[in-house]
Amino acid sequence: MGSSQMSGSQVSRARGNKLTRNDTMQQSIAALIVTNSEKNTALFSECLNSASIFQITVLASAGEARRTLLDKDFDIIIIDAPLADEPGESMARYIAEKGFSQVILAVNSGNFDEISAVCREDGVLVVSKPVDRNFFWAALSLAVSVSCKLKRMQEENAMLKQKIEDIRIIDRAKCMLISYLKLTEQESHRFIEKQAMDLRSTKRAIAEGILKTYAN
Repeated sequence: MGSSQMSGSQVSRARGNKLTRNDTMQQSIAALIVTNSEKNTALFSECLNSASIFQITVLASAGEARRTLLDKDFDIIIIDAPLADEPGESMARYIAEKGFSQVILAVNSGNFDEISAVCREDGVLVVSKPVDRNFFWAALSLAVSVSCKLKRMQEENAMLKQKIEDIRIIDRAKCMLISYLKLTEQESHRFIEKQAMDLRSTKRAIAEGILKTYAN
């Protein structure tokens, strides 16, 4: 039987299939492409789609990107340097240093070693142009992996903050019951728990109701 070779796009799609376990999270990833090259726009967009990333914004200049970033956050930002209005390196380093965005910077091969050495400490992933699909896919896969991990950490942190806030409000409500109804700590706990069960509500909702009742 004759052997067959996969094209670059087929390789990207095949590798993209390995990421389908995280499709739900990856589909929530927002990506920004900053380039004035239609060819690279198509290349970057195709690779992002292969990684199940479909929320893609494309801008042509650093100025547009900076204004957009004031109002919207992106998980992955691809900068195709040089841009029409600035080299792009300083913007890539600033974004990577200040936010949670994973930045991929594409630079001309002649500047790759120098820029890569400068950007490495800021966490910018640098790829050489003309862009090799396999090398870019490796950088994108790393960026997606880190972005998904950060999203999970942010969600866990938000849940932890919510739990702490719930405990704080419930404890305040217990103090109200102890103070106004002369209940013990155990009795106030059971009171809130029973109310939550009887009313099919949460303990926090019951606690908030208690605080409103005795607020005046």
